[in-house]
Amino acid sequence: MEHLKIANQLIQKIVKKEALIGIIGLGYVGLPLVLRFCEEGFRILGFDVDSKKVTALERGRSYLKSIPSIRISQFVRNGHLNVTDDFSKLGEPDCILICVPTPLTEKMEPDLQYIEKTTDSIRDHLRRGQLIVLESTTYPGTTEEMILPRLKSTGLKVGKDFFLAFSPEREDPGNKRFTTQQIPKVVAGVTSSCQKMVTTLYGHIIQKVVPVSSPRVAELTKLLENIYRSVNIALVNELKMLADRMGIDIWEVIEAASTKPFGFSPFYPGPGLGGHCIPIDPYYLSWKAREYDFTTRFIFLAGEINVHVPYYVVAKIQDALNGRGKSIKGAKVLILGVAYKKDVDDARESPALAIMDLLQKKGAVLLYHDPYIPALPHFRKYYFKLKSSPLTKRLLQKVDAAVVVTDHSCIDYSWVAKHAPLVIDTRNVTKNMNQWKKKIVKA
Repeated sequence: MEHLKIANQLIQKIVKKEALIGIIGLGYVGLPLVLRFCEEGFRILGFDVDSKKVTALERGRSYLKSIPSIRISQFVRNGHLNVTDDFSKLGEPDCILICVPTPLTEKMEPDLQYIEKTTDSIRDHLRRGQLIVLESTTYPGTTEEMILPRLKSTGLKVGKDFFLAFSPEREDPGNKRFTTQQIPKVVAGVTSSCQKMVTTLYGHIIQKVVPVSSPRVAELTKLLENIYRSVNIALVNELKMLADRMGIDIWEVIEAASTKPFGFSPFYPGPGLGGHCIPIDPYYLSWKAREYDFTTRFIFLAGEINVHVPYYVVAKIQDALNGRGKSIKGAKVLILGVAYKKDVDDARESPALAIMDLLQKKGAVLLYHDPYIPALPHFRKYYFKLKSSPLTKRLLQKVDAAVVVTDHSCIDYSWVAKHAPLVIDTRNVTKNMNQWKKKIVKA
């Protein structure tokens, strides 16, 4: 009876919006969740190890281009949003959502140190009546094999004293068509009472909640979503390279194939994979599959193709320069867009970084322009010490080639093609610019 009382009390707190929501990790996944809960009248206690983020939020300032400061400051002022880097306060929230990074190691294996450290912090302050939800993308089994044993070591019982669930994030930074509220939320609890708890919680902030039978199903669901994209992007990238040899415009082919009203979904080639999901998440499943003596050949093949694309782009740049009597060594190359996708301010895991590294190793002099990223920080694998150059007529005329890597909407590519001596287009932004055809190379 005591266990039923604990569950009912938490349910009532959620329903009445009296539950304090703790969100760990205030980045591209965590911060939109913070605002969504605040918009529905919940109080939030946000946690982040980055004291700069905490200070900015305390002052009502946003550090993400996609989120205006006014959305944050209103909730700071009315007391609905508090943030801290003090993880000893983890005993205060009634519901805790884990939104920390899940990168890869140098050996392309899952790096779960952030989940592990976060779980240990939660364990040290776990109390009866708390709901813990993992949102970070990971391999099937993480919730029940890694998080659950750590929390059970407190002596508290899952589904009775505390509640544990998994609900994969589905954020798409820069996508204005779908808000956090509109994107259906897959949820799965470790027990039936955990399932009821997590479904109730997200039902208050998301239009459609999709319960599944187990956390492992939910964990694999997120991986499938990203593997689907990885494999199909690899397919069109491979066809792009073949079509180039055949003298066929792959973009025209995709456009024609897209007229079929069934059995075809268009995917588009580019300079390589970027972001924190598609280049990384498939390897989480590949790693886990080894436990079952299974090799995920499709995933590995797609990864190989996508990793090769920056090399293909650099080869196209080199050939284009050679065709104009220029050596790549000493050539001034302007990279247009270094963010991992259009209209976002995040360059981590961007294919632009791999292209820039390869160009630099061949002796090219690098410049870049990206209105969203004024300076390139120190990345996991790269450090360029570069700042964004203003995009001017003079800049375009003094470089040997301008390479469109990220197709930000705010750049006038027709103007770029007019003034640059050579344009390498990896995004089809120069479509129908026939007047500049002689100095445009698709890559």
